[in-house]
Amino acid sequence: MPAWRALVTLTLVLLLSGCATVSLDDSAPTAPTSGAAGTGAAQPAERPAATRQPHVYQGPLSDIVSVSGEAPKVVALAAPTDLWDRIRRGLSMTDLDTPLVRDQERWYANRPDYLFRMTERSRKYLFHIVEEVERRDLPMELALLPFIESAFNPQAVSRVQAAGMWQFMPATGQSFDLKQNAFRDDRRDVLASTRAALDYLEQLYARFGDWHLALAAYNWGQGNVNRAITRNQREGKPTGYTDLTMPQETRQYVPKLQAVENIMANPQRFGVDLPVIGNHPFFDTITLERDMDVSLIARLAEVDLADFRSLNPSLNRPVVMAAATPNILLPWDNAEIFERNLRSHTGPLATWTAWVVPTTMSPAQAAQRVGMTEAQLRQVNSIPPRMMVRAGSSLIVPRNGQRDADVPEHVADSGRLALQPEGGNLRRVRLTVRQGDTMTSFARRHGVSPVNVAQWNNMSVNSRLRAGQLLTVMLPQRATAQAAPRPAAQPAARAKAPATQAPSRQTPSRPASSGSQGKQPARN
Repeated sequence: MPAWRALVTLTLVLLLSGCATVSLDDSAPTAPTSGAAGTGAAQPAERPAATRQPHVYQGPLSDIVSVSGEAPKVVALAAPTDLWDRIRRGLSMTDLDTPLVRDQERWYANRPDYLFRMTERSRKYLFHIVEEVERRDLPMELALLPFIESAFNPQAVSRVQAAGMWQFMPATGQSFDLKQNAFRDDRRDVLASTRAALDYLEQLYARFGDWHLALAAYNWGQGNVNRAITRNQREGKPTGYTDLTMPQETRQYVPKLQAVENIMANPQRFGVDLPVIGNHPFFDTITLERDMDVSLIARLAEVDLADFRSLNPSLNRPVVMAAATPNILLPWDNAEIFERNLRSHTGPLATWTAWVVPTTMSPAQAAQRVGMTEAQLRQVNSIPPRMMVRAGSSLIVPRNGQRDADVPEHVADSGRLALQPEGGNLRRVRLTVRQGDTMTSFARRHGVSPVNVAQWNNMSVNSRLRAGQLLTVMLPQRATAQAAPRPAAQPAARAKAPATQAPSRQTPSRPASSGSQGKQPARN
C-alpha cells in the first residue's frame, strides 16, 4: 500500500473513533434549552477552567433506539356546579358519629319547611363566608356554623344579648373590634362579624389543637373548656369533646353542626330538597364618600328598603355615616345601578345628622331644640318612656342651617346614648342579677339604660354579671298608695284556695342555637 494511502486510512480511523467519545462525568454542565432565563436561544455550555479527559469507548456503536412513553395524565377537575358542591369539596373535619348526631339529623329532616327557609336566607351571605373560609384554608364545616347559631338571621338576638349571624356577646365582640355604639352594631355586620368569627375560631383551634374542642369553646367559652380539660386530666380521663362534662347545650353543639353537614353533603339520603345557590357573589361592596340617607341609597340602587337592611343589618339609624361606615353592601347587579344613578343625582345626599346633647334634658326639650316632635325624636333614637337624655349623648336629628355637615369621625365612631329616669326624686335600690343576665338585659328589665347601670356600679357596659350579684339602680319614687281596708277574717273551716299557676307552654327542643360565646358567658 502506498504511504499516502496508509496515511489517509489512519486519519479516517482516528476521525471515526472520535465520534464515539462518551463523557462519563455526571457533573458536567448541561447547555440550557431554548427559552431559558436570560437567553433567547440555546447557547453552548461554558467550558470550565479545568476539565477531566473524557474516557474513549472503544467498542462497537449501538443502534439508536426510540423509546415511546406516555406523559402522566392530569385529571381535570370540573368547576363546582353550585355552592353546595363547592362546600362538599371542602369538608375536612373529623366526623362525629354518636346517637346525638342521629337525633339532630332526624330533627332537621322532619322539619323541611324550616330547613328550606333557613337555607333560603343563607343565599345572601353564604358565598362570602365560603370565600373567606377557603382563603384561610379552614375546614368548610365552619361555613355552616351560622345555621346552628342564628339560622342565618343577622338580626338574631339571644336571651343573653348575643347578636348577629355569628352570635357574638357584647364583650367578645368588643375584643374582636366589633364596634357597638348608638349608630351601629358590628356584631350584625356581614363582613365584620364573619372576619371576627373566623379570627376567633382560628384562635381557639390554635389553643386546643382540635376543632371539636374549638367549637365547644366558641359556644361555652374557652375558659370553661380549659377547666373541663384540666379536671379530666387530674382524674386520669380522656380529654376529647365527648369525654368532657359540659352543659347540655354545648354537649349538643357539635352534633348539630355534624347533622347539618351530613344533610348538606347528602340531601337525597334525608329526603331534603336544598334550594339552588349559585357559586357566585350575591353582593358587591360600595364605598361612600359622603353621609347618605338609607332611604336614598335604596332608591338609587332600586332595591327595597328591607333588602338593603338585610345586607346591612348593623346600621340601626336612618343615615349612613361615611366617617365610620364607609362601606355598604348592595346586590351585585344593583351596585352598578346605584353608581350610575348616583352620578346623575342632583339633590341632597343626607337629611339627617348627629347632634351631641349639651346638657341633660327631657326628650321633649331636645325635640324642641332640633325642630322635631317628641314622638319623632323618641322613635328615631329608640328612647324609651320616662327617660331623660343625659349630656354628651348623640342623637340623630334633621339637618338645618345650623347642623348640615357630615357627622365627624369621633362622633360617628363612638356616639353613645345615655339615659336616666325622669323626675328629680330617685330612689336607690339594690336588685339581684338573674342567671344569664347581661348588663343590657338587666337594664331593659328594669327600664333603665345599661350605660347608667354601669355608671352607678363603677363597671363597664360589657362587664360580665353573675347570678345572685346585687347591682345598684336609680328608679323614680313610687306614688304612695292609699292603705286598703283590711279584709275581714275568713271562717277557719274554709280551706285556703290554692294559688293559681299559669300553665307552662312546652316548647320542643330546637337544634338551632340562639347564641354563641354567649349562651354560657365565657369566664376566661
